[in-house]
Amino acid sequence: MSSANFFAQKTLNPSNVKLESKFIKDETSNAVWYVEKGDQKMEIGKISTKTKKIDKATLLIETTVRMNQAPDKPWVDSTLVKIPNFQPIYHSSYNLSREMVLKFEKNKATGYYLDKKTQKKDDINENISTEYFDSNAYPGLIRYLPLKEHYSTEMPIFDYNPTAKKGIIKAYIEDINKGELNGKQIWIVKTTDDIQDRKTIVTYYLDIATREVLKQEIDSNGRKMVMETVK
Repeated sequence: MSSANFFAQKTLNPSNVKLESKFIKDETSNAVWYVEKGDQKMEIGKISTKTKKIDKATLLIETTVRMNQAPDKPWVDSTLVKIPNFQPIYHSSYNLSREMVLKFEKNKATGYYLDKKTQKKDDINENISTEYFDSNAYPGLIRYLPLKEHYSTEMPIFDYNPTAKKGIIKAYIEDINKGELNGKQIWIVKTTDDIQDRKTIVTYYLDIATREVLKQEIDSNGRKMVMETVK
C-alpha cells in the first residue's frame, strides 16, 4: 500500500492537482528569444503570452511568436483550460508549416492537423484512458503549483505530432531550487518531457512573489536558447 500511495502522489493529474489560484490573473508578458553560441547571444524572435480568465471556470493562454525572419507571419497558439485544475478544453496552433485544432473531452481528443507544405490533413480522434493535461498548457500550469525546493513530479500530457509520438506521454518536473535574479527571489524549475525523449531540458526562472516568468532556458542537444522577459 505504501508504494501505491507513493506513486499516486508522484503523478499529477487534474483530479489531484492543487493550484495556488491567487497567482492566476489576467496578464500579458513579453519576452525576447535568443540563441546562445559560446559568449555570443543572437536575437531570433519575440514572444507575447496572454493569460485571461474568460469566465470563472475557463482560462485562456495565448502565445504569439514573431520570428525576426518573418515578423508578419506569427505563430499563434491558443489554449483553453478549466481554472480549478487545468483540465484541457481546446488547443489551436497556427504557423507557417501547420494548422492544428484539438477539442478535449475527459476520455477523447478530436480535431485535425494540416501540414501546409504537403496539404496533407489528418483527422484526429484519439481515445484516452487516463486523466491528462494539454502539452501546450503544462508550462503555464507549473507557475501555479505549490512549489517547494527539491520537489519533483511527473504528469501525463496529450501531444499530437504526426511524425513522432502522439497521444499520452509524460512531462517531468525534475528539480526545484531557490535562487536570485536581478535582485528578485526566484524559483528555478528544471523540466523535461517525452516529446524529445527527455533530451531537451527547459528551466523556468519564476519570481517567488508573483510567479512571473522572468527567464526561460532551453538546452537541446548542445543548442541553448533563452527567453528573457522584458517590460
